[in-house]
Amino acid sequence: MAPEVRLSGPENEPLGVVPLAEALRMAGELDVDLVEIAAAANPPVCRLMDYGKFKYQEQKKAAEAKSKQKVIEVKEIKFRPGTDDGDYNIKMRNIRRFLEEGDKCKITLRFRGREITHQELGLALLNRIRDELADTIVVEQFPKLEGRQMIMMIAPGRRKPGGGSAKPANEQAAPQTA
Repeated sequence: MAPEVRLSGPENEPLGVVPLAEALRMAGELDVDLVEIAAAANPPVCRLMDYGKFKYQEQKKAAEAKSKQKVIEVKEIKFRPGTDDGDYNIKMRNIRRFLEEGDKCKITLRFRGREITHQELGLALLNRIRDELADTIVVEQFPKLEGRQMIMMIAPGRRKPGGGSAKPANEQAAPQTA
């Protein structure tokens, strides 16, 4: 241990370079701890503080930062090439909800038996999903066949300002051309 330390007070005010014994005496008088901040410095930097209170505040800061952090999950929705409209609508509603919550979606299309020979049906279904959600998603992985499954990854993305301003523009353009 060094014979002298660079000391700062409880309010982080600099007290200068003092002998180690003097720093320990000051800590005892103020009823605080002598905490080494930078051991590599010459002389070492120490601070007078309530170490228990300091650790508690650090833990609170870390917990607050962790609670503000949003963990993005990957939700998986499974389809089949013959998924009917009712089931399709329910799955689409779930996909929209997941995207609104900020989660990514893995859309899996599973082929069973001879369905694998009609991959174009599966591709058409995944393209239909992509087209329906086109204004609110970013496609991270385009449809790709992996074994007997076709997989597409989507994530929440750009949102058009005004909530679909493309429709009125098309309606205005139609009377002008007619």
